[in-house]
Amino acid sequence: MATAAAPEQTSAIQRRMAQRSSLRRPPRVSEAVIRAFLLFSGLVSIFTTIGIVVVLFSDALVFFREIAQEGKLLEFFTGTIWAPEFERYGILPLATSTFITSVLALFVSVPLGLSAAIFLSEYATPRARGYLKPILELLAAVPTVVYGYFAVTFMTPLLREIFGIDVVDFYNMASAGLVMGIMIIPLIASVSEDALASVPRALREAAFGLGATQLETSLRVVVPAATSGIAASVILAISRAFGETMIVLLAAGAGPNFTVNPFKAAETITAHIARISTGDLSLEGMDFYSLFALGLVLFVITLTLNLISRWFVKRFREVY
Repeated sequence: MATAAAPEQTSAIQRRMAQRSSLRRPPRVSEAVIRAFLLFSGLVSIFTTIGIVVVLFSDALVFFREIAQEGKLLEFFTGTIWAPEFERYGILPLATSTFITSVLALFVSVPLGLSAAIFLSEYATPRARGYLKPILELLAAVPTVVYGYFAVTFMTPLLREIFGIDVVDFYNMASAGLVMGIMIIPLIASVSEDALASVPRALREAAFGLGATQLETSLRVVVPAATSGIAASVILAISRAFGETMIVLLAAGAGPNFTVNPFKAAETITAHIARISTGDLSLEGMDFYSLFALGLVLFVITLTLNLISRWFVKRFREVY
């Protein structure tokens, strides 16, 4: 009987295998083509990024090697005069103005952006949120050149009216920084609102059950629980401010000027790169290679900020 049962078991196994094979989805050529296209797109983006970094480092290395041979490498980081045509390579004027405009932008964008995020997440009704959030994000769709002219035609006259014409230059870092902050508000608001919305409803209900008000629940429960996401939005905003070009190019002024007075004209790193690149520039001179050195400095700053953001999110992220 055992011998007779073996062929029946074998045939049953073969039938099950045939049924499983018949249930498999036949290969589709369209899916294979889409998969290949997605792979190609990913490889193109990766190799393009690698190519940009290689070109940036190689040309910047030419500049740093040349000034090292001249004994001016320390001057690049500590000098207060940037004039490559006269062999003066102090980056402090450009770096200082970049830092000042970015800090001013954060003073505007962080309080307003975080307040907007708290309102959208905790106070607004679903219908109001559906209207207000797209309207807020429209600020991100405005071209930066429009923000630049807005800074020149509105913010600068306003500052000169408040503080005086003798105090505020027509081109100044304050107007550029404040308008940059307005531009960055949607970035902080959107990312922070997503972080606040991810906080479980149970934490809010527990706070309400203990007698906390809406404001106390928002500021003492929800915001601390979303700290990692909020911090990531702020760091992303800093990176965006450091890399902004058109606003500072139009409103902050032209020409490196070493000053910490925000009402004075000064040129940022990005504005200097844009201004010099649009003129007659020899492709073999130090002026040309100095632009790659400035670009490398910006690259290192933004890369460092992104690494800090990733570490902060990983370190303080709370999973519910």
